[in-house]
Amino acid sequence: MTADAKPGTADAEPRPAHAEPGAAHVEPRPAHAALLATGRLTVRGRIRGASNAALYCTVSLDGQEAACVYKPVAGERPLWDFPDGTLAQREVAAYLISEATGWGLVPPTVLRDGPHGEGMCQLWIEARPDTELLALVDAEEPDPGWKAIGFAEVGDGATALLVHADDERLRRLAVLDAVINNADRKGGHLLPTGDGRLYGIDHGVTFNVENKLRTLLWGWAGEALTAEAAEVLRRLKEELKEGGALAERLAPLITDAEIDATRARVDLLLASGVHPEPSGQWPAIPWPPV
Repeated sequence: MTADAKPGTADAEPRPAHAEPGAAHVEPRPAHAALLATGRLTVRGRIRGASNAALYCTVSLDGQEAACVYKPVAGERPLWDFPDGTLAQREVAAYLISEATGWGLVPPTVLRDGPHGEGMCQLWIEARPDTELLALVDAEEPDPGWKAIGFAEVGDGATALLVHADDERLRRLAVLDAVINNADRKGGHLLPTGDGRLYGIDHGVTFNVENKLRTLLWGWAGEALTAEAAEVLRRLKEELKEGGALAERLAPLITDAEIDATRARVDLLLASGVHPEPSGQWPAIPWPPV
């Protein structure tokens, strides 16, 4: 599976958007998709540790400028279980689903031409590093405010309990991941911001027709969906119907079979009324987990 690096680890030259000389800090809103899609894209550096090519850039248009991440299709590494050259489209499709939920969990993301050909372009999110969403604890059960993921080896045969915060933002993201069949929800893909928002990034391995959900957000597995989540899923069901607005927007990005599988996952979530549980047929947690 891919393990794209968390933004904020670019080589030498790049800086966060607000620290780049002359670059204005831009709040992540859907309206900025136009800036990302049509602005002048300038590569500033490479993001270290990404298994696919990921470039730190600025995009500018009519006096407005923002930092972004550009992942050209030409830089995607082939995967045995996903068609070649489709990861960028899947990232955009995940953004469209996120927007349809109304939760805004994925930064504005577009498909566009760039210096190295067509690729995904996503608004750079400056994460707040002091926000604790994951932890390893020496305990058998999580403390209040935390949900258990499972036990992890920590060296010399010792284990610790891996937990994530019992946070409504994470719970919404867990629902989104179930809908898009996210096969790679790592801890480093969670970006909390100073204004209290939470964003998820790196959605290239999503929408497979086979169930491939791998995530650190298993804390609600088997628990009832919230009323809010159920309402969001009902809305998605309508918009994903053949001829629906969302289905039409997804059609150029993923296959008809993948759209059908997305509909089926929404239907299953609504019918069961609970968060999905690991199947036991494959590793439930991505590696490395962070």
